[in-house]
Amino acid sequence: MKPYRTVISVPGNKPSWFDKAVVAGADCLCLDLEDSVPPAEKESAREAIRDAIGRISDEHPRVGLFVRPNALDTGETGADLEAVVVPGLTGVFAPKVGSAVDVAKYDALVEHFERRNGASGIEYILPIETIEGIQHCEEIAFASPRVGALIGPTAEHADIAIAVGYEWSPEGTESRYHRSRILLAARAAGVHPLTALWERIRDLEGLEAFTVDSRKMGFRGQVVLHPTHVPVVNRVYTPDPADVDFYRGLLKAYEDAEAAGLGAVMYGDIHIDKAHADKATGWLARVDALAGLHGGI
Repeated sequence: MKPYRTVISVPGNKPSWFDKAVVAGADCLCLDLEDSVPPAEKESAREAIRDAIGRISDEHPRVGLFVRPNALDTGETGADLEAVVVPGLTGVFAPKVGSAVDVAKYDALVEHFERRNGASGIEYILPIETIEGIQHCEEIAFASPRVGALIGPTAEHADIAIAVGYEWSPEGTESRYHRSRILLAARAAGVHPLTALWERIRDLEGLEAFTVDSRKMGFRGQVVLHPTHVPVVNRVYTPDPADVDFYRGLLKAYEDAEAAGLGAVMYGDIHIDKAHADKATGWLARVDALAGLHGGI
């Protein structure tokens, strides 16, 4: 999966908002059929999303396009996926996955509709938003090659808050334990670690502080609710040019030392060896990958 910095959630019954999310510079759109769409509008939202997928993928080929269907226990998931698993769709943002068995159920549905509708390569972003999901987050991460990202959720009023019963704070200390578990599961499986969600739309300073803290924990992207949040989050998860220069110089210093038969060398005030070079290589690979996103760097 591409290393999306921003995944913006857009209600599927608001098609006029789809392009606004693209214009905001989000790396990835999540067109929602679940909680943000009233029951009476589910079918029209499916049609709106299906119509938009081909157009947006043609006009903005670097934008990730995901759809959040209704959860497996609603009886709506099959109808959702039948409508939206079409050419141009990047993946499924699958809610309330609690175990590897749930992932296997999605695999069966997605494979069927890929073949039926001529789609391919569908990936999953999986928000871990139930107690069962937290307990089984590692098996979920390894459950399918389609799993591309896990989300460590944090929202004040979302399902995870109800399930865990925590009292939200801007610092996010109450969600740090389960987010850390999910982050480690994502890293172990080699999938993209995302976090979410800052609900206070107008508090951009709070959003930035939360996002910086999440990046320091090890997350590399975030779900956002509003177009005004996109540039803040993109900026925080975009490497600083000075850091890019630092790691390029470090890697060059190590390679020069290695060519001279040395296993370690000083780089400025730092004593570097192969571990430092390995980190620099991975860090710079992410920089290159970010350059290919819709938001760019």
